[in-house]
Amino acid sequence: MRQFHCTPTPFALAAFLLASAAAHAQTTPSADTAQALPTVTVNASADASAEGLSRAYAGGQVARGGRAGILGNVDMMDSPFSSTSYTQQFISDQQAHSVGDLLQSDPAVRLSRGYGNFQEVYVIRGFALDSDDIAYNGLYGVLPRQYISPELLERVEVFRGASAFLNGAAPGGSGLGGAINLMPKRAGNTPLTEVTVGVESGGHTYVATDVARRFGDNQEFGVRVNAAKRQGETSVKREDHDVGMFSVGLDYRGRGYRLSADAGYQNFDLTAPRPSVGTSGVAGVPAAPDASSNFAQPWSFSKEHDVFGTMRGEYDLASNVTAWAAFGSRSTRESNSLAQPSLTSLNGDASFYRFDNARKQEIRTGELGIRARLNTGAVKHTLVASWSGHWNEAKNAYAISDYAGLPTNIYHPVDAAMPPTLPQNSGGDMSDPRLTQKTILTSYAVADTMAFLDERLLLTLGLRHQQIRDASYAYGTAAPLANPYDKSANTPVAAIVYKLDKNVSLYANYIEALVKGPTAGGTYGNNIPVTNLNQVFAPYKARQKEVGVKYDGGKLGMSAALFSTDVPLLAIRGTEAGLFGQQRNQGLELSVFGMPVNGVRLLGGLTWLDTRQSDTGIAGNDGKKVIGAPQTQLSAGAEWDVPGAPGLSLNARTIYTSSQYADLANTKQLPSWTRLDLGARYLTRIAEHDVAIRARIDNVANRNYWASAVSSFGAGSLVLASPRTFAVSATVGF
Repeated sequence: MRQFHCTPTPFALAAFLLASAAAHAQTTPSADTAQALPTVTVNASADASAEGLSRAYAGGQVARGGRAGILGNVDMMDSPFSSTSYTQQFISDQQAHSVGDLLQSDPAVRLSRGYGNFQEVYVIRGFALDSDDIAYNGLYGVLPRQYISPELLERVEVFRGASAFLNGAAPGGSGLGGAINLMPKRAGNTPLTEVTVGVESGGHTYVATDVARRFGDNQEFGVRVNAAKRQGETSVKREDHDVGMFSVGLDYRGRGYRLSADAGYQNFDLTAPRPSVGTSGVAGVPAAPDASSNFAQPWSFSKEHDVFGTMRGEYDLASNVTAWAAFGSRSTRESNSLAQPSLTSLNGDASFYRFDNARKQEIRTGELGIRARLNTGAVKHTLVASWSGHWNEAKNAYAISDYAGLPTNIYHPVDAAMPPTLPQNSGGDMSDPRLTQKTILTSYAVADTMAFLDERLLLTLGLRHQQIRDASYAYGTAAPLANPYDKSANTPVAAIVYKLDKNVSLYANYIEALVKGPTAGGTYGNNIPVTNLNQVFAPYKARQKEVGVKYDGGKLGMSAALFSTDVPLLAIRGTEAGLFGQQRNQGLELSVFGMPVNGVRLLGGLTWLDTRQSDTGIAGNDGKKVIGAPQTQLSAGAEWDVPGAPGLSLNARTIYTSSQYADLANTKQLPSWTRLDLGARYLTRIAEHDVAIRARIDNVANRNYWASAVSSFGAGSLVLASPRTFAVSATVGF
């Protein structure tokens, strides 16, 4: 058979797949058989694929597998990668109000925040993944970029490790250490009508509806509608959240084809949101303030409004050849007025200035692919070829007050009148932002997964060619700036799985991540003279090597992974800036999940991580750890169905995060922290209706601590943890 060391075009490979499939096709069903369309069986959300979603593992909190990019849904024992897919049941039982809230249970992930804003950032294996770079049913950038309502989601799939071959380069430039894919809800076989109401500390209220139906003689057409509203003050004093969402998910399963579509709207409005705290002006890290306190200015706010949609289709060209196409879009409008305090002393004194921003963004993204299964002698092949494209246009304007700032204190906040912005500190028209950035990503990929020894040995080889184009435009005039970016790179994958028996799989992989290259001087600033200031470098890669073992006991699953990831760093040698430095993140991940005995569910694990900088050009940084990457992360959760009390379950979760640094020289250290969360669920029937009552207490001990350090331009900002928070909700089925 043809080998893939040549680099075929996607069209040539598609023709090869079709020809091979025709040569190895199974017998075509008779006309009478083809006309007998069986009743559709949809047990969970469908992604317009014949396989649908992986079924839930024992205990129902995680699934047996998940999406591995263009390889499609892969069972955990067949996958040469480390991943976890959290189910809708787990999302509901945790009463999660964001993706980050849910992922507190993942030992490889810690939640942080975007620089200067309130965007969720997920730190996976020590590398940041911005919420801009989350995928929705395999497409990047479709969902709202700062916050995603969990009511949209059937599954939250966490992929640990580099993934440029599987998913393409993340358009926002993050994701070196992992990826997150969110799966939409679909109508199941059973009609669903649920209403949920809830309340949290501070008087924050919540109401949601979830309605699903299937139609047609064979239930081939499904509709699922979700709506939710969260409003009121949170457990942080004076901080008010107003979140609303509405979505519709459609799917149709016909003879040899499957279609799905989603459309949604979300508003995310914050009033006096508590900001991060800058540390560039101090030599250490001060003690954490009261976690319920708020040092935000009362006039500060952040607003984001998004409209988004996707379409996906899959068509069976033959019994063993399937083609697919997907398209998605998002339109975003943002505005904010921010006032992040920057420390001037360790007694809490700080200064702030006003920063206003207006943003409009239009995203278009798509994917085409073909997959074929065939045999060559005793070897089974799954071949895939795909093309992807991503288009982003961003319009921005900003206005800033006097940089000298106003005084405050994070322990004793000082409310100030809103200072005026200054024309000399502003760019563009806040009422009509103009184009400032245009980014286009295109790629094509080919792969072959070969099965040997009666499918006990699986070998995957593949290659993706990625083109990245990026252009910047002047604020206000939208005039093109010099040196538009147009670079390309190839990212391979080589991975193997060997099944010792039906319960144990060994695996290893080499895979790369890819992001847009940096600009000389962009990190060090103009105060460091370099001869190649503003030189734009080619895309750079994170190179990952990983080995692991997985165990499936039927009721209890476990995995262990050893990994090492190398990433180049911008550094200076003499008077020249370049990608001379290196960052290495290596570690060990352990995870456990399932229901080892009836009525007891376990979920958690441990991550040990070692991060090092080398050849940075700054002697004091060599050998030091990176910002915001704890050495030890533990998440341990258990749920217990109380004997003698039908329908009652109690759960507990412990989260431990070791110390981390807020600067590259490792002189500013955040202390380690431990958090305990408790919860309960009671399932019953009231007046012939199914009722689920859920209650949670997060941060039971009401500990005050810095939860994470935000890294930007070589400096770190501090994110204060949430205080003890009570939440109770009731879901009624009709």
